[in-house]
Amino acid sequence: MSNHSTVFPTEWSATPPSNDSSTIMDATSTATNSLLDIIKANDITSRANYVYSFLAGLGIIAGCFLLYSFIQTYRAQRRLAWLDSLLWAFCGFQLLLLLLSLHAVAYKPGYLQASGLTCAALSFIINTAGLSGLLVLVLMAYVLTLDPPSHSLLRKPVVCMALVILTSVLICLLLAGLRGPHSGLQDHGNCFMDVVSAGVSYAGTKFCLAFMIPYMLQLGLLICGCVRQWKSKGRFLSGSEEGPVFLMVTVVTFFCQLFYSVALVRGAQLLSAGKEKLLPYDRAFLSVAEFVLFSGSSISLLLVLFMHRPCRESLHGVFRQLRDCCRSPGHTQPNRNIIAPHIEITDTLQDIES
Repeated sequence: MSNHSTVFPTEWSATPPSNDSSTIMDATSTATNSLLDIIKANDITSRANYVYSFLAGLGIIAGCFLLYSFIQTYRAQRRLAWLDSLLWAFCGFQLLLLLLSLHAVAYKPGYLQASGLTCAALSFIINTAGLSGLLVLVLMAYVLTLDPPSHSLLRKPVVCMALVILTSVLICLLLAGLRGPHSGLQDHGNCFMDVVSAGVSYAGTKFCLAFMIPYMLQLGLLICGCVRQWKSKGRFLSGSEEGPVFLMVTVVTFFCQLFYSVALVRGAQLLSAGKEKLLPYDRAFLSVAEFVLFSGSSISLLLVLFMHRPCRESLHGVFRQLRDCCRSPGHTQPNRNIIAPHIEITDTLQDIES
């Protein structure tokens, strides 16, 4: 009896450790897989960050040169054409977006640590600049369709820019109200341009107000312009220098905005389905979509630089000046030898005439 009494407790006490060890192994395996997923997701984000950094650098250089070119044109002519003014404003907004996107380049695959108020202000400025650029494209479509604009107020660039900025600010204030601060206004945490935890209502409202409506207006104006020019047997977009530039920029920004808007709505739907937080791959997908959105600004600036004839000619002129400055004295010496006999012959002819 005593032997049995010592065996049973031993057998009973040996069973729980085996269950505990299997539980520990399962937890360790899950933690390892989760860690590997985080590493792979961060690797995807880092690679996208490298590509975008290169594009952003090119875009910032192109944007600065475009602003320099427009300033030189204005100083030479003391005025800018109506479409050139709109193109100048569009390039300014895209350059501002690229500069604001540097916070993502500096901190990815992590996130900027800021207070709720600072993060909300940053999100508001980025959304306002992006929406202002889209509304400028709407104005360009209107001017290309009705050249000159039928309303006298729309012929004044200052009035149009004030209207664009005011509309963008009002819409972004509505979006900021729906977004709300991610945490307390003074609490520090990860800063997101658009918070997926704001819900499907925020993502859907932004998709409609900041994407669907501007592009539907552009599409309607383009269709009206095509019908109008078809009846008059004229050329629509190809009839002006800004037409092809406008069309290419619109197509590029459309696909970049569409990709980001769909990613934002998808992330909001995943959280609304009952998930407490997004998986690492879902967060990486949102980061890549954010880079794609800002890449549209960089590509747009490069398209304007290489497709707009005055800007392209300014670029060629800068390259010619650099080439002349970089010439060695040995290459300039033959030109001096050629000029000297020409001067002597001219003096001889003057002597003969006298």
